[in-house]
Amino acid sequence: MRNGIITNTIVEDLKELRKFVVEENIPLLAKVTRLTYEHIAEHEDFLIAIPDDEPIEVDEESEETEVIETEDVTGQESLEYMLSLMAEHYNKVNELELREYVNALKEHAGEDY
Repeated sequence: MRNGIITNTIVEDLKELRKFVVEENIPLLAKVTRLTYEHIAEHEDFLIAIPDDEPIEVDEESEETEVIETEDVTGQESLEYMLSLMAEHYNKVNELELREYVNALKEHAGEDY
Protein backbone atom coordinates (compact mmCIF):
# COMPACT_ATOMS: atom_id res chain seq x y z
CA MET A 1 0.00 0.00 0.00
CA ARG A 2 1.38 3.40 -1.01
CA ASN A 3 -0.22 6.74 -0.22
CA GLY A 4 -3.21 4.79 1.06
CA ILE A 5 -3.80 3.07 -2.31
CA ILE A 6 -4.16 -0.70 -2.14
CA THR A 7 -2.78 -1.28 -5.61
CA ASN A 8 -3.86 -4.86 -6.31
CA THR A 9 -7.42 -4.16 -5.19
CA ILE A 10 -7.83 -0.91 -7.13
CA VAL A 11 -6.42 -2.45 -10.31
CA GLU A 12 -8.94 -5.31 -10.19
CA ASP A 13 -11.79 -2.94 -9.29
CA LEU A 14 -10.93 -0.64 -12.20
CA LYS A 15 -10.79 -3.59 -14.60
CA GLU A 16 -14.29 -4.59 -13.49
CA LEU A 17 -15.51 -1.00 -13.79
CA ARG A 18 -14.11 -0.78 -17.31
CA LYS A 19 -16.25 -3.75 -18.37
CA PHE A 20 -19.36 -1.84 -17.32
CA VAL A 21 -18.43 1.44 -19.00
CA VAL A 22 -17.60 -0.41 -22.22
CA GLU A 23 -21.03 -2.08 -22.08
CA GLU A 24 -22.61 1.35 -21.50
CA ASN A 25 -20.60 2.71 -24.46
CA ILE A 26 -18.81 5.52 -22.61
CA PRO A 27 -15.45 5.72 -24.45
CA LEU A 28 -13.92 8.46 -22.29
CA LEU A 29 -14.47 6.48 -19.09
CA ALA A 30 -13.24 3.29 -20.74
CA LYS A 31 -10.01 5.01 -21.75
CA VAL A 32 -9.35 6.78 -18.44
CA THR A 33 -10.13 3.59 -16.53
CA ARG A 34 -7.77 1.46 -18.64
CA LEU A 35 -4.95 3.98 -18.54
CA THR A 36 -5.37 4.35 -14.78
CA TYR A 37 -5.21 0.66 -13.93
CA GLU A 38 -2.26 0.15 -16.29
CA HIS A 39 -0.49 3.09 -14.65
CA ILE A 40 -1.12 1.84 -11.11
CA ALA A 41 -0.10 -1.72 -12.02
CA GLU A 42 3.17 -0.48 -13.50
CA HIS A 43 4.10 2.06 -10.81
CA GLU A 44 2.29 0.65 -7.76
CA ASP A 45 1.03 4.16 -7.14
CA PHE A 46 -0.92 6.92 -8.87
CA LEU A 47 1.67 9.47 -9.96
CA ILE A 48 -0.62 11.84 -11.86
CA ALA A 49 -1.35 15.23 -10.36
CA ILE A 50 -4.75 16.86 -10.31
CA PRO A 51 -5.09 18.91 -13.53
CA ASP A 52 -4.04 22.52 -13.17
CA ASP A 53 -6.79 24.60 -11.72
CA GLU A 54 -4.67 27.15 -9.95
CA PRO A 55 -6.48 30.23 -8.73
CA ILE A 56 -5.25 33.48 -10.26
CA GLU A 57 -5.10 36.67 -8.30
CA VAL A 58 -5.25 39.95 -10.22
CA ASP A 59 -3.72 43.07 -8.72
CA GLU A 60 -6.00 45.76 -10.17
CA GLU A 61 -3.61 48.63 -9.41
CA SER A 62 -0.67 47.20 -11.33
CA GLU A 63 -2.79 44.96 -13.59
CA GLU A 64 -0.40 42.07 -12.91
CA THR A 65 -1.53 38.52 -12.45
CA GLU A 66 -0.04 36.11 -9.99
CA VAL A 67 -0.60 32.39 -9.82
CA ILE A 68 -1.24 31.28 -6.26
CA GLU A 69 0.61 28.09 -5.39
CA THR A 70 -1.50 25.20 -4.19
CA GLU A 71 -0.45 22.56 -1.69
CA ASP A 72 1.14 19.34 -2.89
CA VAL A 73 -1.47 16.69 -3.51
CA THR A 74 -0.86 12.98 -2.93
CA GLY A 75 -1.54 10.28 -5.49
CA GLN A 76 -4.45 9.04 -3.41
CA GLU A 77 -6.06 12.49 -3.39
CA SER A 78 -5.61 12.85 -7.14
CA LEU A 79 -7.04 9.36 -7.76
CA GLU A 80 -10.02 10.09 -5.51
CA TYR A 81 -10.61 13.36 -7.35
CA MET A 82 -10.46 11.61 -10.73
CA LEU A 83 -12.95 8.98 -9.54
CA SER A 84 -15.31 11.73 -8.36
CA LEU A 85 -15.13 13.29 -11.84
CA MET A 86 -16.03 9.92 -13.34
CA ALA A 87 -19.16 9.74 -11.20
CA GLU A 88 -20.50 12.81 -13.02
CA HIS A 89 -18.66 12.44 -16.33
CA TYR A 90 -21.55 14.01 -18.27
CA ASN A 91 -20.73 17.40 -16.69
CA LYS A 92 -18.73 19.37 -19.30
CA VAL A 93 -16.15 20.62 -16.79
CA ASN A 94 -15.65 17.11 -15.43
CA GLU A 95 -15.32 15.77 -18.98
CA LEU A 96 -12.60 18.31 -19.74
CA GLU A 97 -10.70 17.41 -16.58
CA LEU A 98 -11.02 13.69 -17.34
CA ARG A 99 -9.52 14.39 -20.77
CA GLU A 100 -6.64 16.15 -19.02
CA TYR A 101 -6.12 13.03 -16.89
CA VAL A 102 -6.12 10.91 -20.08
CA ASN A 103 -3.50 13.19 -21.63
CA ALA A 104 -1.36 13.15 -18.49
CA LEU A 105 -1.57 9.35 -18.20
CA LYS A 106 -0.65 8.93 -21.87
CA GLU A 107 2.20 11.40 -21.56
CA HIS A 108 3.52 9.62 -18.45
CA ALA A 109 3.37 6.30 -20.30
CA GLY A 110 5.01 7.76 -23.39
CA GLU A 111 1.99 7.00 -25.57
CA ASP A 112 1.50 9.14 -28.67
CA TYR A 113 -1.97 8.10 -29.73
